[in-house]
Parts: sequence; structure tokens; C-alpha cells
Amino acid sequence: MARHARGFDTDAAAAHLARRDRKLGTWMRRIGPIEPDLRWRKRFDPVDALARAILYQQLSGKAAATIVGRVEAAIESPRFHCDTLGRCDDATLRGCGVSGNKLLALRDLALRESRGEIPSLTQMATMDNDAVIDALVPVRGIGRWTVEMMLMFRLGRPDVLPVDDLGVRKGAQRVHRLEVMPTPRELSAMGERWGPYRTYASFYLWRVADADAKATTPTKRSQD
Repeated sequence: MARHARGFDTDAAAAHLARRDRKLGTWMRRIGPIEPDLRWRKRFDPVDALARAILYQQLSGKAAATIVGRVEAAIESPRFHCDTLGRCDDATLRGCGVSGNKLLALRDLALRESRGEIPSLTQMATMDNDAVIDALVPVRGIGRWTVEMMLMFRLGRPDVLPVDDLGVRKGAQRVHRLEVMPTPRELSAMGERWGPYRTYASFYLWRVADADAKATTPTKRSQD
């Protein structure tokens, strides 16, 4: 059974992308090398990461961090999983600022973990991207985009293109001087030339979108 390494050679990725897409290559030279952080090398608990992604949804970083801190204090643990989340009743978690929908999502995540439905980090190492996505999107409150961010930023998978991400689509529009943003389907077709390093291409497209003079705030990403 093949194992998927965490992380990839960014120099090889940069050379490949510049060769396959000259317009993107021009932007890459302008921006300079992008060095991903060291989370690729660190172990993490997928359940804890998913719980935090749920809590951060649709909130500013500061507001979400405050709620996360309150929940950690309530469960008396820095890690979220079925046992620690089970230490608090619904009213206590709601009192920490957790919305009703997020509470239901956390309970569903904990239940699925207790049933063994959430793959461990070791199990994910033998699963391809689609298998990881298929295993996690059934969790309430977890969509494909959230799992893609985990694949890119935590698991270091080299060939992930989040076609529904507005920042990636805006970056592609600017790089290729399109009148309108490409649709997810159009972006997927465009991204064929970037494989097997579509993750690194996405990093640059986010930078291009953030560099746009019309952008007022950096692109927000789960797991980032």
C-alpha cells in the first residue's frame, strides 16, 4: 500500500509551474519563493483540527480564538476529541459562544470519532486525496474546501486545487487577464497544466489575489 509523504520539493514545483505556465511563472518571479511553514512536519490530531475548523467558520480570527479558548477551559484540555468534548453539556458549550449549528457539528464529529469513522493521521498517510475527502465531508459542518485546506496545509499534499476558493479563482483571473473569474470547472481545466503541483500553484494564486490593489483583506483560509 502506497504511503503519501507529507510535503514536497518546492524548488521542483516552482520549476515545473514556470515551465508549464509562463504567465504564472512571471508572477512567481515577481513574488519570489514561497516557503510553506513547518506544519507539514508536525503530527496533529485530525479530529482536533476539524473541531477547530468548525469553530473558526464565519468568524474573525480574534473572535474565534476567544471562543476556542473558552471551550478549552471548559473541557479542561487543549485538545478536542470525543472524550474531552463529552465533558461539557450543550448549555456549557453554548455559554462559551458556540452557535447552535456549530454545536451540532461538534457533537456529530465526536460521535463519528467514537464510531471509528474519522481516519487517523497514520491511516490518512495511505489514503489518496479523494479518499480523505470522502471520509470527512459526511461530518456535519465539514465541506470539501475545509478538507482541501487540511490536505494542503497539514498533510502537505502536492496536488490539490481548491476550485471553489474565491482567492484562487481571483488569482487565476488576474494571472491570465480574464474579464471574469473562471468558474470552478474552468479553473479545474486550467489547472491540468499545473499538476502534479497544483497545491503550490494555489499558494501563488492566493498571493496574486492578495496583491490585487482592490483586495482589502487577505484571503481567509481554514488550517492557515
